[in-house]
Amino acid sequence: MSAIPRIVAELAAIAPTRAEDPSRRQAAVALVLAPNPDSVLLIRRAERESDPWSGHLALPGGRRDPGDADLLDTAIRETWEETGLQLRREWCGAVLDDLSPRPTALPAMSVRPFVFSLKTALAAGVSAEVAHAAWVPIATMLRDGVYQSVAIESRGTHVTACGYQLDEGFLWGMTERIITPVLRRFGGLTFG
Repeated sequence: MSAIPRIVAELAAIAPTRAEDPSRRQAAVALVLAPNPDSVLLIRRAERESDPWSGHLALPGGRRDPGDADLLDTAIRETWEETGLQLRREWCGAVLDDLSPRPTALPAMSVRPFVFSLKTALAAGVSAEVAHAAWVPIATMLRDGVYQSVAIESRGTHVTACGYQLDEGFLWGMTERIITPVLRRFGGLTFG
């Protein structure tokens, strides 16, 4: 039996923290969950010189456009543009805390994660912005040794980052900060 309905209900019961800094650009991401097996949709961003997250594993999403009614519309539009997956507003079951990039060299923005619950994993494709899309089983992410501390190079600087060593690559940074509290609810595991 899928744990997704319970997880989404728990997340929906928590009032999210909102960033209220008008100087920051607004963005939204979609944390898309589907059962059989319980999985999350991850993308690998395309390699682009102008993208500070070029080549990273991530959740679908991006910056709010003036035509977006709200940040939920942003998450839905960006997921469609990046993966061809057409989400619906009613599939959004929870909203998580707004986050901002930690390194000051990254763009000043506020990112709002929306949790979507699907009845089945729908086909997700690639685009000019996305090199790869995959449904990654939650059980894979929770296996011993998958969550680890790794020395990496980011924007010419060597850093040690915590994240998930997956077949698709190393998932870290803001995406790790979004996903880890959600994964903790799938069985109550604690991470380093």
